[in-house]
Amino acid sequence: MADHPRSTEQQEADAAASKGCGMFDFLKKKPEDVHSSENARVTKEPKEEEKPSLAERLHLSDSSSSDEEAGENGEKKEKKKKKKNEVAEDQCETEEKIPAGIGHEDGKEKGFMEKIKDKLPGGPDIYSITNDNLIINVHNDLDEPFLLSWNGVQLRKNSYQDGVYGTTCPIPPGKNYTYAIQVKDQIGSFFYFPSLAVHKAAGGFGGFRILSRPRIPVPFPEPAGDFTFLIGDWFKHDHKVLKAILDRGHKLPLPQGVLINGQGVSYMSSITVHKGKTYRFRISNVGLQNTLNFRIQGHQMKLVEVEGTHTVQSMYTSLDIHVGQSYSVLVTMDQPDQDYDIVVSTKFVAKKLLISSTIHYSNSRYSHSSSANSVLVQQPADELDWSIKQARSIRTNLTASGPRPNPQGSYHYGRIKISRTLILESSAALVKRKQRYAINGVSFVPGDTPLKLADYFKIKGVFKMGSIPDKPRRGRGMRMETSVMGAHHRDFLEIIFQNREKIVQSYHLDGYSFWVVGMDRGTWSKASRREYNLRDAISRSTTQVYPESWTAVYVALDNVGMWNLRSEYWARQYLGQQFYLRVYSPTHSLRDEYLLPKNALLCGRASNKHTTP
Repeated sequence: MADHPRSTEQQEADAAASKGCGMFDFLKKKPEDVHSSENARVTKEPKEEEKPSLAERLHLSDSSSSDEEAGENGEKKEKKKKKKNEVAEDQCETEEKIPAGIGHEDGKEKGFMEKIKDKLPGGPDIYSITNDNLIINVHNDLDEPFLLSWNGVQLRKNSYQDGVYGTTCPIPPGKNYTYAIQVKDQIGSFFYFPSLAVHKAAGGFGGFRILSRPRIPVPFPEPAGDFTFLIGDWFKHDHKVLKAILDRGHKLPLPQGVLINGQGVSYMSSITVHKGKTYRFRISNVGLQNTLNFRIQGHQMKLVEVEGTHTVQSMYTSLDIHVGQSYSVLVTMDQPDQDYDIVVSTKFVAKKLLISSTIHYSNSRYSHSSSANSVLVQQPADELDWSIKQARSIRTNLTASGPRPNPQGSYHYGRIKISRTLILESSAALVKRKQRYAINGVSFVPGDTPLKLADYFKIKGVFKMGSIPDKPRRGRGMRMETSVMGAHHRDFLEIIFQNREKIVQSYHLDGYSFWVVGMDRGTWSKASRREYNLRDAISRSTTQVYPESWTAVYVALDNVGMWNLRSEYWARQYLGQQFYLRVYSPTHSLRDEYLLPKNALLCGRASNKHTTP
């Protein structure tokens, strides 16, 4: 592979990365008490003392290059731009972003790496346009290795930049790494997060939005403002303590709270809006394990997009958002001038946790405490049938354009012949008196070298192809292995997620979106295919699997690389409920997959190797 010439796209990205194209440093930026989000404002309670945020601690930088500047439906971009270290004319224009939220949990600051006070979510929103090339530089000033991953961003032909340990060497303490990625043929709402250990519990995540190109129609008018809501459960213990609990073979304790953009109940934020205007809310569940219900007092939500797919525009009073999922809704401010609660609460657990934020109408003369209903919006009952019915109601808008002008319904996934069926079943067991989790009886153990590097350099002994079966093999017990499943480029898979346990589970596949064609209670069988939606199923990258139920998805393997399929229930992922899908093409063509980036970090048994000049 080393003899292949580098593509033009790769040469430009390499040049941008080597020259520090348009990058800026958040270490020098102090978060303000008021942040703007398009034409709306997010205000925060003042704090006695400002500490360095995780983004500041990591020196997170972001820039994008594109031949076009636009937003969805010609969205306005009123941001200062400056050029630094130009790679080509009209490229590498930077846009400074400020972290979307300052983090506390229930009013108490939380230590990170035992040295600093962390602010959640910690990172800036990343704004991009379809086909943009993004140069994102991360400086790691922590005392342990670090990686960022891009939940839902497909990284076409470029799994090297996926930012999980199976594909990317961790950034060592005191070092930096520049991700060079293209948001090829995508639009929508996503997020990024720290992927190693249990760093995710400490923050470091941020919104990641991909806007439509100028001449691509968007199926709704431009909103008056665009907000990111990063919601998640919160644990009072430091992430190192949580990791130690798991390493000792125990389960995590229950979470102690819920956060909105990193803020707890003592630091409730307020969003100022204008009566009669419509706003877009992008909501992502960035927590460790809990399903969360999102609702707004007195307001309906029109669902318009899910993880890169424009949806049938149905109205909802509340939405169940499972771990790792992202939703985008439009909310029209059509109520009397006062304040209203945005409420987030846990679902399907005995201990109910809840938090609220505030929508403040600009003409309201009353504070939240005097005008809003003292009783928070009632939570829907924990009825699985209600949640399943809602999930089935979320469908693709077949006539709307996606990242390209052609309608989303022009790809008829229901007519494609299935190449292979996978039945993936989770299990829990004690192995050597320690808690482990598995898929099809195999509990994943990380190799001593990232799997993608071992594959690229043909290093033997790191993993064995086919080390996880296509179907569960009951009665054989659980084994621990670096599990990799092989698959052919252009195959069309049917994947059944079978959940025999009594908890809601959530699965994510990096590098892809899949069609969620069916879900139901009980055990899947071939007869279950009669229930499939083969016309307008939602296409997304993360799906829930209800207790003692199944979920079926279709996926077209059009993205060569090494891709992580994992439980989004983070303790389960950490203790083995994941594997890697190696999508292979025998042609070794740059049309199918890029070469290893010139600036790739090398570690493990690849430390003495060399990237392509």
